[in-house]
Amino acid sequence: MSNFKAVGSRLLQLALVLWAVVTILFLMFRLMPGNPMAAYIDPTFTVEQQQQLMAQFGLDKPLWQQYLIYLGNLLQGELGQSFRYREPVGDRIWLLLPNTLILTFSSLIVAYVFGILAGAYLAWRRGSWVEQTAIPLVLTTRAMPEFWLGMVLLAIFSFSLGWFPAGGTRNPGAEYSGFLDLYTSRDFLAHLALPAATLAIYSQGLPLLLMRSNMLDVMKEDFVTMARIKGLSNWTVVVRHAARNALLPVMTSFAIAVGYQLQGNVVVESVFSWPGLGRELVNAVASSDYPLAQGAFLMIALVVIFMNLLADMLYAFLDPRISHA
Repeated sequence: MSNFKAVGSRLLQLALVLWAVVTILFLMFRLMPGNPMAAYIDPTFTVEQQQQLMAQFGLDKPLWQQYLIYLGNLLQGELGQSFRYREPVGDRIWLLLPNTLILTFSSLIVAYVFGILAGAYLAWRRGSWVEQTAIPLVLTTRAMPEFWLGMVLLAIFSFSLGWFPAGGTRNPGAEYSGFLDLYTSRDFLAHLALPAATLAIYSQGLPLLLMRSNMLDVMKEDFVTMARIKGLSNWTVVVRHAARNALLPVMTSFAIAVGYQLQGNVVVESVFSWPGLGRELVNAVASSDYPLAQGAFLMIALVVIFMNLLADMLYAFLDPRISHA
C-alpha cells in the first residue's frame, strides 16, 4: 500500500509540475513585447484584414480566454497552428523529434559507456600519473561551452580535413525510401558524427567522475576486502565486485542526463544546423511563432519530466531499500 501511495504522490507532483510548465509557457510568450503577427501582416493590409488575421489565430480574445482555450486544446492533444509554417504544430514536432532523440541518446550512450569504463579504471589507478592527468582533462572538457567545442570540431574535422559534413542530416538531393532507410544510411551517420561527438565529449565527465567516486567508496567496503583476502585477481575484484555495486547511481543518472542533454541540444543543433526540436525552438522564438515555440518547449519538458520519473522508478527497482524507506 505504501508503494502505491508513493507512486500516486509522485504522479500528482509531476502533474502539478506539468501544469506549472504549461502556464508559464503560455504567459511567457504572450507577455513578450511586440506583435506576434508583425512578420505576417502585409503593410498593405487594412485594419479589418489585420483584425481578421488576429481572430483567425485567436489572438483577439482576452488573455484568460486564450488560456482556457489553450488548456482545452492541450487536453485533446491539439497544440495549435504554426504562424510560420501554417500547419499543425504537432505535425512539425513529430517530424523533428526523431532527429533530436537520436542525437541525444547516441551521444549519451557513447558518453556513459566511455565514462563508466574510464571512471572504473581511474579509481583502480588512484594516485597514479594517469589519474592525475585525466581528471584535469575531464574537468576541462566539462567546462568547455558546447557551442565553442562544436565550432572547434567543425573547424578541424569538417572545414580543414573534410572528413565530415558541416551540417544537416543528409547531402543535398539525397532521397530515402523510409524512416529506417534514412537513419541507418552512411550519409545520416556521417552528419550525426560531429554533433554527437560534441555532446558526448561534454557529457562524459558526469558518468566518469560519478563512477570513479562510487568505485572509491565501494572499494573500502568489507566485501571487497574479503575478496582480496580470498586471493581473487585485481580484475575480478574491480569488475565483479566493486564496479557492479558502483553502477547503481551512474545508471539512474542516465535518465536525468537525458533532460540536461536536451537543453544542450538547443545550442548544438543550431551550430550544426541539425533539424531538431532545439534548433526549431530557437527559430520559433526569433520569429514569434508562439504555438510552435510553446509546443517545442512543452515536448522537451515532457521528456524531462518522464525521464525524472523513470529515474525514480529505476532507482527504487534497483535498490529495494528506497521503496521500503
